[in-house]
Amino acid sequence: MDPRLRVTLNFHPDRLTGGRPILDALAEGGVYLSQFVTGTSNGGLTAHPGGDRWRWESRIFNGAYDHAPAHDRPVYGALNFRHRAVGAAPRFGSAHFRLTADALARTTFCYPDSFLEPTDFGTADLMGLIELALADEQDALDDYVEAQVHGPVRLDRDVEALVLDPSYRGTAVEEAAARLPCPLEWHHGFALTVRELSRHPDYRGQEFVDLGARLAVGGRLDPRLVGVAAGTGRHDPQAVKKVWHCLARFGGPAGPTDAGAPQVTGVTAAGARS
Repeated sequence: MDPRLRVTLNFHPDRLTGGRPILDALAEGGVYLSQFVTGTSNGGLTAHPGGDRWRWESRIFNGAYDHAPAHDRPVYGALNFRHRAVGAAPRFGSAHFRLTADALARTTFCYPDSFLEPTDFGTADLMGLIELALADEQDALDDYVEAQVHGPVRLDRDVEALVLDPSYRGTAVEEAAARLPCPLEWHHGFALTVRELSRHPDYRGQEFVDLGARLAVGGRLDPRLVGVAAGTGRHDPQAVKKVWHCLARFGGPAGPTDAGAPQVTGVTAAGARS
C-alpha cells in the first residue's frame, strides 16, 4: 500500500461521552478509545459481550479479543485512499483524527464495513481492497475501506492532526481542541442549504428533510447546528444522525484534495510537535 495514505478516525467533536464533552475527555485521557470503553458511537451501539460488534470482531479476529479487556480492543476508522479533506468516512462525523504513517503497521482493513460481514481483508503489506472499493458502486457515504487500529491510539504519538469543520471556529470545541497534544487543522467545511436539502427526500426520508429545515439557521445547515440539536435532547438521536447523513452527503466540500496537496487549510500552532 502507498505509505503516503493515512487512516482517519471520523467523529462528531461536540458530542458527550460519559456525560462529558468528548474533547475534554480526550484531553484528560490522551487516548482515543473504542465503543467498548466509552459506550458511545456514531453508528450502532452493539459493543458489549454477545452484541453485534462483539460478534463481528470475534469472527474477523478468530476470537482473539473475546476475553480481552475493553481497553485492549481495536478502534475503528477508515483508509483515506480518496485523499478527502474531510476524512475517509464522514458519515461518522465532521471531524477526524489523521493518524501517522507508523499506525499503518498495526492496522487491519476490510471492505465493505464489518457490519456487512465481509470476506475481503488486508494489511498495509497485502492490500487489494482499494481496487474493490473503486470498482464498487456504493453511496458516497458507504464507499470507505474500514480500518481497525490495534493497540492504544495516543494523541501525542499516533495522531498527525485533529481536523475540524470551520463551523466550530470560536466555539468551546475549538478551545477544547487547543488543549489536545496534537496539531489542530481545519478542512473546507460542510454546509447545506434548505433548498438543496429539499431536493433529496428519497435519501433518508421526508421527515428528516423537514427536521433539517427546522434546525437550519438562515436557510443553512452546518455541523455545529446539527450538534446543537443533538445536545438538546429534544430529538431522537437516530433522526439527528440521519439529518447529519444528508448534510454529509450533499453538503460536503466540492471534491477530494489532490493526492500531493495539503489536505486542510488553516493550520494552527495549538499542540504542535517538532
